[in-house]
Parts: sequence; structure tokens; C-alpha cells
Amino acid sequence: MDDTIFDHALTSRRALAWLRSRESRLRGRTLDEVWREYSRLLEAVHADVLAGRVAMDVARAERFRQLTVFCGAEVSLEEAQQLSREYRARYQHLRRAVPGIRRVLERLRGRTVVGVVTNNQVAEQEQKLDFLGLRHLVDFMVVSEGVGVSKPDPAIFHVALGRAGARPEEAVMIGDTWTTDITGARATGMRAVWFNRFHLERPDPWPVAELDSFRSVVRAEAALAGASPEGGRAR
Repeated sequence: MDDTIFDHALTSRRALAWLRSRESRLRGRTLDEVWREYSRLLEAVHADVLAGRVAMDVARAERFRQLTVFCGAEVSLEEAQQLSREYRARYQHLRRAVPGIRRVLERLRGRTVVGVVTNNQVAEQEQKLDFLGLRHLVDFMVVSEGVGVSKPDPAIFHVALGRAGARPEEAVMIGDTWTTDITGARATGMRAVWFNRFHLERPDPWPVAELDSFRSVVRAEAALAGASPEGGRAR
């Protein structure tokens, strides 16, 4: 879902840019630095939030407390909570789909079963599909909170395969995160396509097909169908 269907990266960056324009305590670093640090803080605690070890609201406030410290300032707990609420409201307003994904999903509709496998809270991910107007293009969604297991554990992929009525060798997983999407799919016996739109370095030499954009429906289809060379990049 996130950064494959829903454009979390751009939405987050734009929301932070808006908040930074209003909050001087976030201007001690460049926008790029603020966005990268925010993303790091989000990822650092995400697994604990999903496991229920840290409450979502607590994690959000702490993230902004640490972010202001990173920028050379300090805020109280109440101020951090307020920054979190302002950011969240703006983030919700700015949500958008990854460019090109709607056309790809429309092209696939009726020709194959399309499912989403995602690590997050059920209500959060369901709301994204509704907000983006993509629910009718997705046959099912498996959310880690709902099934009690997260990517890259093969168990969550097997749940998705069961709902799709497919064997691992009949399915393909496309995802942006190597450690959860690609390794998880391969451990399940599924073919994987790495959606690498930010042109990150490949973590290991596995022969996995790579796609950096959905703007060309033909190239996206080719990658999903396995027509592009293994390890190649389709633009």
C-alpha cells in the first residue's frame, strides 16, 4: 500500500513543508534533512506500534519531540502533541496515489486478482483506499493488524494467496521495501518486482526485476508478467 499505491513519501514531505513554514522550531535544518529524519523516526518505532507495544498517539507526539530536538529546539509534551495533530490533519488532506498506479490497476481489473498486503492498522489502510477512490480496483486487502502477522513473515503472504486462490508460483508481489516486500515474497516462493522509484542501491544481488515508475502501463504490465529481464530496470 504505502509508497506503492498510496504516495506516503510525497504526502509526508508536503505536510512537513507546510508545518515547517508555520513552525520556526523546525527550520534549524533543511526540508530534506527534516523529511529524512522524520522518516527515520517513523520507521524506528513502526514495528512497536504495529505490535501494540507503543500507542499510536504516543509515538506520533514523541516523533515530533525528537524532530524538534534534531532541529536544535525543544518542545513540551503538549506542544509536541499539537505539532503532531497539525501535521496529521495536513497529511490527511494532501493524500494522493502514486502517479500512474490508477491506470495500472484499471488495466489489471477483470484480468487477474489484485490484492494488497500491508503492514499497518486496518482502519488506516481501509481509509486510504476509500480516500483515493481505488477500492473498486482492489479485490482484497490483508493488513498485518487484522491477521496478527507482519511482512516479511511468509504467513501473511500465505493469507493473501489463500484469498486470491493462487499458488505461490502463480503470483507476483510488487513492493517498494526490499526487507519486507521482496524478501518476504521470495521466502514464500512468489516472484517479486521491486518498485524502486527513488533509485536506491540494491541491498543484495538477487535477480529481482525492478520498476521505477507506473507512468508507462505497458512497461508496468511487462514487469508484472515477467517479460522484463530479471534484475533489469523498467522505466
